[in-house]
Amino acid sequence: MFAPLVAAEPDPAATGEPVAVQALALQCFLKLCCSPDFQMLLNQIRGKAVVFTGHSLGGAVAALTALHYLCISSSSSPPAPPVLCVTFGSPLLGNEALSRAILREHWGGNFCHVVSQHDVVPRLLFCSPDAVPAHIIVGMQLQQWPAWTRHTGAVSTVTAHMADTDKDVLRQLIQTHVGAVAVEQKLAASETTGGSPYRPFGTYVLCSPEGAACVDNPTAAVQMLYATFASQSSAGAESPEAAHSCYGELVLKMPHHLLLKRWLRVDDDMPATPNYDDGVSLALEASGIDVMVRVCAMEASTARHWLKTSKRAGRRPSLNCARLATQLGRVTPCRAQIEWYKALFDAEMGYYDAFKQRRSPRKYTKVNLNRIKLGQFWDRVLSMLDAGQLPHDFHRRAKWVNASRFYQLLVEPLDIADYHRHGHHLTSGSYMTHGRERRYELFDRWWHEKGCTGAGGGITSSMSAASASSRRRSKYAGLTQDPCFWARVEEAREQTESARRERDVAELAMKLEELQEFERYSRELVATKEVSVDVLAPQSSYTLWVEDWNQLKLRAQG
Repeated sequence: MFAPLVAAEPDPAATGEPVAVQALALQCFLKLCCSPDFQMLLNQIRGKAVVFTGHSLGGAVAALTALHYLCISSSSSPPAPPVLCVTFGSPLLGNEALSRAILREHWGGNFCHVVSQHDVVPRLLFCSPDAVPAHIIVGMQLQQWPAWTRHTGAVSTVTAHMADTDKDVLRQLIQTHVGAVAVEQKLAASETTGGSPYRPFGTYVLCSPEGAACVDNPTAAVQMLYATFASQSSAGAESPEAAHSCYGELVLKMPHHLLLKRWLRVDDDMPATPNYDDGVSLALEASGIDVMVRVCAMEASTARHWLKTSKRAGRRPSLNCARLATQLGRVTPCRAQIEWYKALFDAEMGYYDAFKQRRSPRKYTKVNLNRIKLGQFWDRVLSMLDAGQLPHDFHRRAKWVNASRFYQLLVEPLDIADYHRHGHHLTSGSYMTHGRERRYELFDRWWHEKGCTGAGGGITSSMSAASASSRRRSKYAGLTQDPCFWARVEEAREQTESARRERDVAELAMKLEELQEFERYSRELVATKEVSVDVLAPQSSYTLWVEDWNQLKLRAQG
C-alpha cells in the first residue's frame, strides 16, 4: 500500500527506525480503503489532477490517502498528474523516517499544512505519549462533537471542566515539549529517550489574524511552530476549541492580506534596515509574532533566524544544482575518452568485448579510471538528491534526465563487462538481479517518468515498445538503447552452452523457448536500428552468440 515509502528507507537498522505513522489516522484510512465507494472514487480519479483536503484528524487521513495515491501512481505509465494535499489543523502524521522517505521520493511539495497560531492539535503530538493527561484528551475530543450533544449531562460537565482548568495547563505542556524538540534540532541531537517520535513534512503555512508565513524546511517548521505558539499572550489567547475551528475565517482573510499593502511599524530612532530584513519582519508579523512587543522578543529572534535559514535552504538546492552543472562539465572529458575508446573498437569486436578482454592494457586502464570517476560523480548526485540538497523536481529536468541516460547507455556496458570478467555472475548471480548499481535503476525510472519509449525494461515490454514506435531510425544508434543488452547476451550465451549439454527433453525445450524469445527481442532491436554498430562487429559477443545459436537450432532440428 505504501511500498515506495517503505522501500525508500535503505536500512532501518542503520537509520534507527522504520517508517511509522499515527495509529488512529492509519486505522481511519484503512477503514476508508475498505469502502467500495472509496475504491470506485479512486478508480475515477486515476490519471487526473487531484486535491486531497481535510481538517483535524481528517487532515491526517487526507495526507495518508494522498500518500497512497502517490504510491500507486509512481509506477504507472504515463506518470501521474499533479497531486496536492491541503490539511487544516492536522496532527502530525509520522516519524522522522517517514519525513525522510517523503523527501527522498520528492513528494514534499505535494503537501501543504495550514496551522493557526493558537491551535494545539498540530503541536500536540510533539508531547511524549504519556505526557498529556487522559481527561484533557477526552475533553478535547468531546469538544469536537456537535453542539447539541455537548449540552447534556456528563458531556457538558467534562468539557466545561476542561475549558476552565486545563486550558493553560495544556498550552504550557505543549509549549514545553515543542520547545524541547526545537532545542534538540538546534543541537542536532538524536531523539531523547521517551520523547515524541513525530516530525513534520511538506510545507507549513503558519496563519494568524495578521496573515500567513510559509516554511518548507522540516527543521524550520518545528522552530516556527514553537515560536508562533510561545509568542501568544496567555491572557488574550483564544480557547483551544476556537483556535482549532477558525480555519474557515482565516482562509477567507488570506486573499485580503495578500492584496493589502502593509506597513511595518518602526520607531523614528531605529536605524534603516535592508529590504530583506524588512521582508522577514513582515513574515513574522503575518505569522502572529509581534516584533515590537518585548515579551515576544526571544521568540521573534528565534523565528527570524529560522525564517532566514529556511530561505537559505530554499536557495541552496538551486545553487547546488548550478554547481553540479559545472562539475558535470568537468567530468565530460572522461565521457569523451570512453566514446573515443568505443569508436576505436567498433569495427573489430566492440568496446564491450574489448574492455572485457582488456585489449590494449594502457587504454583499458585509462577507460576504467574514467568509468569509476563518472560513477562516483553520479553517486554523489544521487546522495545530494536523497538528502534534499537539490531541487525537488531535479529528476524531471530534461538536462539531467538526458545526461544520466547518456551516461548509462555509454558506461553500464562497461560495468557489465567488468562484472563478468571478474566472474561475479558465477559467484553472486545474474548481473540484472544481483550486480546492477542502484543509480542505473533510478536512471531507468527517470527515463520512464519522462515518458520516453525504447528498450530498457523487460524483453517483452521492450519488444512491444519498439514495435509500437512509428518512428524508425535511418541508421544505427550511437549507443545501444537497452543498457542491459550485453547482460542479456551473456545470459543467452550461458543458456546456449547449457542447452548443448542438456539431455532432459523437457528442460531442453524450456531453454530453447527462452533463447527463441531473446532471439526475437534482439532481432527486433537490430531491425529497428536500436543498437550500435559495435553489436554487429565480427568478433562481438552477440555475433558469436548468433553463430552458436544457429548451430544449436540445426542440431535440434536434426
